Amino acid sequence: MCHALSDPARLRLLLWLAEREMCVSELVACEGGKLSSVSARLQTLHAAGLVARRREAKHIFYALADEHVHELLSNILHHAAELA
Repeated sequence: MCHALSDPARLRLLLWLAEREMCVSELVACEGGKLSSVSARLQTLHAAGLVARRREAKHIFYALADEHVHELLSNILHHAAELA
């Protein structure tokens, strides 16, 4: 899990997903990156148990895995703000 949280781009994806469930193409648009890069980051987050995914027709939707992940993100942001 620590490895998954160590990358700023993966953290940004988690922050987007803290707002709402999103499909991969929405996340690519938010990040302005390549589909392959965003997909690889999402796979890492999924393997770490930080995000859940579901398929609807041709689209894959991602969301934070549970409330614990939301709380973890909140604590990380709070701690970072205290350090700044």
